[in-house]
Amino acid sequence: MGNFLNKFFSIFSGGGKNKSVLGIDIGASSIKIVQIKNKGGRAVLQTYGEIALGPYAEKNIGQATKLQVDKITEALTDLINESNVTTNQSAISIPMRSSMVSVFKMPELKEKQLEQMVPIEARKYIPVPISEVALDWFIVPTHGDDDEDKKFVEAMVVAIHNDVLSSYNQIVQSSKVDASFFEVEMFSTARAVLDTTYNMPVMVIDIGAGATKIYITERGVVRDSHLISKGSQDITRNISVSLGISFDYAEKLKRNFGRNKSDQDEKIKNAIENIMNPILSDANSTLLNFQKKYSKNVPRAVFVGGGSLLNGLDGLAQKRLGVEVVMGNPFEKVEVPAFLMEVLKETGLSFTVAIGIALRRLQELE
Repeated sequence: MGNFLNKFFSIFSGGGKNKSVLGIDIGASSIKIVQIKNKGGRAVLQTYGEIALGPYAEKNIGQATKLQVDKITEALTDLINESNVTTNQSAISIPMRSSMVSVFKMPELKEKQLEQMVPIEARKYIPVPISEVALDWFIVPTHGDDDEDKKFVEAMVVAIHNDVLSSYNQIVQSSKVDASFFEVEMFSTARAVLDTTYNMPVMVIDIGAGATKIYITERGVVRDSHLISKGSQDITRNISVSLGISFDYAEKLKRNFGRNKSDQDEKIKNAIENIMNPILSDANSTLLNFQKKYSKNVPRAVFVGGGSLLNGLDGLAQKRLGVEVVMGNPFEKVEVPAFLMEVLKETGLSFTVAIGIALRRLQELE
């Protein structure tokens, strides 16, 4: 895994001439892939695709699954073939639920001393034996003028359980992709949608099928993270129960909500808000706690993930969070064919992680 944090906000600068790379995001309800290449110093989209995992577990499309390695490998191989992927140079994201991230203060020491001390200090923040995880860390850049602050540095540590890495290595070997690294999804997400010139803290809200991930970043550093065990499948399930219809049909109604006037719209709206309001309430608490801890305002929230494609979500979020709400645009950093632009406006948020990790993989080819 090593040294992924050092490239958290690496900027694409034209490496890997004429070479293609594949970003792979194995989510709870689907796998997403994006293949890009460098053309004249610009990342260019070659192909992309998504495959639902529900059918591989005899479940509905849109439902979260817990598949065995062989089934994930089967789904990934099917997706690669169906999407006409032409490279095996790849990288894979690790779900937030499979990692542990901590930021803590350390006395300012020389680099060699920090290399010894950070893993020791990390034991206080990681609830499993250090021998059972792979650790990576880096020192957070400081911007404070306080003399007291200058006596300390902040270390960001990420731990991934060895069993998780073993499973992902099996997927890599069985699917015959050449994955040079794994990266926790929050870093891929931030790379894809955040503006590195924006100096204020930003909240990123990633609504997946089985969970919602919240990150607060500042100057390219994830300062806080929070996992909410509700996601878009909970909305679908609530619509299904409210209207007395199948999960599959409820999923279709959710995706089309607001596009056509329907007698069911009010029930669907209530079913959506009954799930989204608690999620946004938790997000607001995370935001307020951060502002209290660091005495800094968080003026913007960026939404990503397939669950963020809900019609009217921006207005609901604006009301509940009281900050500027922006829908992420992961394909903004990638050149795409004109005929795909409208399609990607509808589906692009689902590919945020895959885009982010592909951009870093392309950077590696320099």
